[in-house]
Amino acid sequence: MQSISLARPHGDPLNILCLGAHADDIEIGCGGTLLTLLESHGPVHIHWVVFTTDDDRAHEAALSAETLLKDVAQKSVSIRRFRDGFLPVSSPEVKESFEEIKKEVSPDIIFTHYRDDRHQDHRMISDLTWNTWRDHFILEYEVPKYDGDFGTPNLFVPLGEAVCRRKIDHLLASFPSQRGAKYWFTEETFLAVARLRGMESGPGNRFAEAFYCRKLVLV
Repeated sequence: MQSISLARPHGDPLNILCLGAHADDIEIGCGGTLLTLLESHGPVHIHWVVFTTDDDRAHEAALSAETLLKDVAQKSVSIRRFRDGFLPVSSPEVKESFEEIKKEVSPDIIFTHYRDDRHQDHRMISDLTWNTWRDHFILEYEVPKYDGDFGTPNLFVPLGEAVCRRKIDHLLASFPSQRGAKYWFTEETFLAVARLRGMESGPGNRFAEAFYCRKLVLV
């Protein structure tokens, strides 16, 4: 397990890898945490990968990432074109994509999907993350959905109300295709999740994002 300290020596950048199966997954799962890190740390390098898109959603995905990361000097945004819902039957090609990413970036933190997410694409991205980076600091984020697969996370990142609102406003503005297609893609849903996780994270934290941390070495 790689030891991790967010206090970077000699001004070294914090290298973050964000992996999402679909166009809006990263923003939903860890958008607030990314905004918080960008506000509170020095240089940050972000490598951002979305794996499944069609033409319409690829445009949304690219524009959303560029907007959210507009203040990041060094970033890489990659929108792959695997078929939504079919990642498990494209496993050799998806694994090759992970191996390519591994050659391009040496991350300090990896954000990926929750291992026990009921969406097959989400689970595959999580499994391949752990298969590819076996000794890195990996945080698994959650995505609300009809399946009701929320679990019991063990790591929380408190969000200021302004950051929480900025995340939600960004989601609603960046993904118009989802506002009508998914009945749960609403301000109320995202605010409710953030408020619930804020309550769970302890007194004084109104909003938070939650993650599953399988292994952590303190230094």
